Parts: sequence; structure tokens; C-alpha cells
Amino acid sequence: MSYTKLLKAVTNFGSPKVLLVGDFMLDSYVYGDALRISPEAPVQVLKVVKREYAGGGASSVAADITTLGAKCICAGVIGKDTNGQRLRKILLDTGADISGLLEVENHPTITKERIIGLAQHRHRQQLLRVDEECTDPLSEQDTRRLLDVYQNQLKACDIVCLQDYNKGILMPAFCQELISLAQQAGKKVLVDPPLDHDYAKFTGATLVTPNRKETSRAVGFEIQTVADANKASQILRDKLQLETVVITLDKEGAFLRTAAIAEHIPTLPRNVYDVTGAGDMMLAMLAVAIAAGCDEMTSLQLANIASGIEVEKFGVATVSVDEIVNEIISTHKGKTGKVLSNDELIRHLEYHHQQKETIVFTNGCFDVLHRGHIDYLKFCKEQGDIVVVGLNSDSSVRQLKGPERPINNQHDRGAVLAALESVDYICVFEEPDPLRLIEQVCPDVLVKGTDWKDKGVIGREFVESRGGRVELAPLVDGKSSTSTIEKMKNVNGNSEGK
Repeated sequence: MSYTKLLKAVTNFGSPKVLLVGDFMLDSYVYGDALRISPEAPVQVLKVVKREYAGGGASSVAADITTLGAKCICAGVIGKDTNGQRLRKILLDTGADISGLLEVENHPTITKERIIGLAQHRHRQQLLRVDEECTDPLSEQDTRRLLDVYQNQLKACDIVCLQDYNKGILMPAFCQELISLAQQAGKKVLVDPPLDHDYAKFTGATLVTPNRKETSRAVGFEIQTVADANKASQILRDKLQLETVVITLDKEGAFLRTAAIAEHIPTLPRNVYDVTGAGDMMLAMLAVAIAAGCDEMTSLQLANIASGIEVEKFGVATVSVDEIVNEIISTHKGKTGKVLSNDELIRHLEYHHQQKETIVFTNGCFDVLHRGHIDYLKFCKEQGDIVVVGLNSDSSVRQLKGPERPINNQHDRGAVLAALESVDYICVFEEPDPLRLIEQVCPDVLVKGTDWKDKGVIGREFVESRGGRVELAPLVDGKSSTSTIEKMKNVNGNSEGK
């Protein structure tokens, strides 16, 4: 899929409203130094260093949704306990609407406490998890209260999400009522199902997102290959009367099934640190993207990217739109390099301008790269966030320097510049001067060397008229492409004379 389409989609989400119903949990992390073995039993002794709390289950999905810029309306239950108050504060801090989060008797807030050992005070290793929960079904009265919340919020939302961990909230009859009411209101229902052999309660939903293991349990055979996922997706879609099935296949990506599509969507190889929360991120991104009007393929591509970023983090972690955009851009750079056509460059810069990043522009021939160039480009990077280099084409170099230049063609010069960390984008221009390119880039900072102080910097008037500035970079004495080339000629001449 075109990276420009993905960039346009993710930067135009707006603020859709997601009504999230499910099992809201608290994740507790106890970090400690694993110092020695206990004299009382053959177990590690952990000296507690710190404690942290985060939202888990549906709470994690809520955080993911709000981090993506959408509104999340939470509908679920917590206990009348300290952990419930902690969870309410966490959700409030993410910006979620918790007016539909009900306190109930005899149902402690679902809490998962993870004991994390630290080797050398920093290398993390989960040692143990302690769960506190009650999975009994809600009382009829509490179920009615929760249904009232759902009905009151349904009209205002753009999409519905059900996040089910089999904790006694999303019981079959309740699920069917939620889906039926959503259908009547014209709202799509997305489901992240639990590990269960029977998904009948999700019949009539819009989309389900089971992982490999969950799908295997639901269809009765192991999902080992893409062909297995293809077969299973068709079974689930037909049996549950779904519009869309997304089967997540961990490092192999996901399989998408709709009425018109049956396609495997691969993902990039990742350094997986922790898979916790990847499914939550998948559901959140699908919900936000679909609510914003994206098609299923685009939504899944974005969800794949977001989940991939999430698994590279420790624990349940959110992923921002900026991280997704940077991933899309860096992936595209990996395919095309930093040297972009004029049109590609402008499309990239549209995002950077939108994010209020400072764009720095400079230009030159950069024929034989030397220390002066390196220091000069470092200076450029110090002036802002994104450095764009306008590179004179071979023909424009000849106009400026004579028929014997350049020594290196524009492709080689661009490749060398692209290897520098201080350079973000390179665009070759044909004109003798860079004014047209400067007017297209619209930089916030224009950089030239101090040798241009009395010559008049091309583009100064345009940049300053837009509130930008011109910076003159100091030059390294005795360092220039011309002097380097002359030295090379002299060395070559002396060698021939011997």
C-alpha cells in the first residue's frame, strides 16, 4: 500500500468517539533487585525498588485509543476498593470518559500484579504474576445498570468495541443485546474475543480480531500456516455472520477476510521485547481508523504497524500517532533512501510542518565530501528538527564550476550525504540556484556559509517574509572541495613524473 495513503490516513483521524465495553483491569508492577537466594526456601529474594500501576485489559485499550487522539467512553465495572480508585485515576489521566465505569459489590477490581526482577538495577525479567479477580457473572441488577450506561452513550459514539477476557462481564445474552442495539443504531461493533471454544455470543458483530491460539480453539484446528488462517477466517465469518475477520499471526502479521478480500498482511521483523498489550493495540487502532472512515485494508496496515511498535516496549505501552508516522516514513526511507524526488519531498514535509517541527534548508554541490562539509551539516542540524539538503544536479554543477566538475555524479553525492545522521532529506535540483526549491520547502531556517555574508543569500527574502531566519555557518579554514581536488591533482601529477 502507498505510504502516502497511510500517512494521510493516520494524520487525519480527527477525534472519533469509541464506546468501549469490557473487562477493565489494573496492572501492578513491583520492581526489585534480585540479590540472593532466601535461606528459608530455594527462592529469590527481591529488594523492592519501586512500584508502578497501569491500565490492563480494556483499560489498556482505552489508553491506546486516547493516545491516538480519539475519545474513549468506558463502560464496565470495578470494585469498591483501593485498586478501583487507582484505576479510575489512571483512566482519567489518559483522558478517558469513566462516567460509565460502575462500582459493584463482591467484585474486586481485577488486578494483575507482576513481580519484576532487576539484574544490575536495570535488566528486567518477570518472575511471577499474582492475579486478584472474581469471574462470577454480574448480578441481574448490575447488568441492567451497565446496559443503561451503554444505551445512554450509544447514540453519541461512532463505533463500539467489546474487549472480552472472560471475567464475567460480557456474558452471551448481554453480548447479543449490545450487538443488537448497536445494529439498530447503525454502529459497527469490533470484538477482541477471549480464548474460548464458542464465539456464538459475538454473532452479528462487524469484526473480530482473534489471535492464532484463540482462532485455533474457536475453529477446532491448529492455525499453523497462512492457508489455515484463510480457511479459519471463512469459517468464522460465515458462522458468526460477520463483515470482517482479522486473525493476528504474531510475527507473520495478520490475515484479513471480508466479502471481497482474503489476504495475508505481513508485518516487518521486530525485536520483540514484550508481547503484552499487542492485541489491545490492534483493537484500538482498528477502532479508531475505521471510525475515522478508513477501509479495512488501510486500518489493518496501520494496526499492524502500531502493534509492531508496541511489542518493542516493555509491558503494556501506548503508541502515538507521531511514532506511527515516523515508522511509516522510516520504512519508506529504507526502501527509497533519503534522496527523494521533488513531489516525494513535499509530501514528507507536509507532515513535519503539520507537527510544527523546525525545517532547516541548505544547498550545495557537496562534490568531494570533507571535514568542512561534516561540520557545516552538523551546524544545520543544531538549528532545527529536520534538515533538507538541496543538491545541485550534475548539469547545474557544470554551469557553476566548469566542464570538469563534478568529480562525483549526483547519485554518488546523494548516497554519501544520505549516510550522514545530520541529514534527513536530499532533493536534487536542476536550476543554477535553489530559489524555486526553497519556495516549495518553505523552511523555517535557511543556512549558508559565512562566505555568503556579502554575496546575498538566495532565498533570504522569502524565508524572512514567512517569519523564518537565515543562519551563516562558520567555515573550516582550508577545507573546500576545490582545494581538495587541487591537492589530488598535484599528487597525481607528482606520481606521473616519477
